[in-house]
Amino acid sequence: MKLTVDRISKNYGKKQALTGVSFEMDNGVYGLLGPNGAGKSSLIRILAGVMEASEGEILVNGVNRKRCEREYRMKLGYLPQSLDFYPEFTGQDYLRYIAALKGLKGAAAEWKIKDLAEQVRLSGDLERKCVHYSGGMKRRLGIAQSLLNDPEVLILDEPTAGLDPYERIKFRNLISLISRDRTVLLSTHIVSDIDSIAKETVMIKAGKIGKMQSNQSFVNDMEGKVWLARMPVDELVEYQHDHIISNVIPVGDQLEVRIVCEDKPFPDAIKALPTLEDAYLFEFHSEVY
Repeated sequence: MKLTVDRISKNYGKKQALTGVSFEMDNGVYGLLGPNGAGKSSLIRILAGVMEASEGEILVNGVNRKRCEREYRMKLGYLPQSLDFYPEFTGQDYLRYIAALKGLKGAAAEWKIKDLAEQVRLSGDLERKCVHYSGGMKRRLGIAQSLLNDPEVLILDEPTAGLDPYERIKFRNLISLISRDRTVLLSTHIVSDIDSIAKETVMIKAGKIGKMQSNQSFVNDMEGKVWLARMPVDELVEYQHDHIISNVIPVGDQLEVRIVCEDKPFPDAIKALPTLEDAYLFEFHSEVY
């Protein structure tokens, strides 16, 4: 399925959350990367159909989404940033409820619930009430519900929040596997969530698209802009006020620092291999520093 975001803007009163956002997606994983407050969740909610844009439109295979709203919703899987549960619902109750809303019934629904519960490691906890789940368990339950209808479009807002490192890896592997024949948009401010699985990444900054390209292209753009150097410990605080430092390692009585900048910072600095995290810091340093 091809999704086109066409000049989307969103206002909250006098505040402009999104301004003329445009990009396209087809099958594969797409990352939506930006700092907190950049407009990621507003865009995600508009794409999921839970909030209207102030201007612009969403096209589904070239057709305005409003003309195929019901069909789009039946093919959509959505994980919001936070989930609410009825107090008396068990995990099983919740998944059955969502399955019914998505048109799944009987044996087909039960089989799908069992399969997804195994994939997100909740098989032994489905009879427990959701209110007693840990944050990570609630997130895994949310991931399961988003996949119940085998969606052609999967929209995930901060999906790994609350997951431990092992669960993050399992999640990335699952999303990578299922993305072969569906469109996945994964919104995050955690670079490692999308570093290895995103076909392309959209960097959003202050409600506007900065760049959209492959992760490797972002890394290539940083060639010659990442350096390793050593400095005395007492110089670090003042130096990082005006420079992007992505890593610090103590080495004897000095520090080895990883510096992101266009020009060689010190005569003895050496070039380092850039990463997507370096590209993120370079793009958003005014927001994250």
